[in-house]
Amino acid sequence: MIFVATFHTHYGAISFLRKLQQMGDDRAEMIPAPRKLSVSCGSAVRFYIPFDQVPMADDDTEGVYCDENGRYTKIFTND
Repeated sequence: MIFVATFHTHYGAISFLRKLQQMGDDRAEMIPAPRKLSVSCGSAVRFYIPFDQVPMADDDTEGVYCDENGRYTKIFTND
């Protein structure tokens, strides 16, 4: 399964990517945020390990989506 996370800041995206790499997701990568999902900082992270809110999300995480061939389903939002 593929996930996309959006962020309030570019720094948040970089921090999230580093966490994923430490958790063993070697395929995680920075991508431009899809316009359908965010207008914040413009950075997003595509990742492949299952999303777990407690170790992954922080105050800078805007949202996390499941990506099914370009159809995005929101699975987390940081209100």
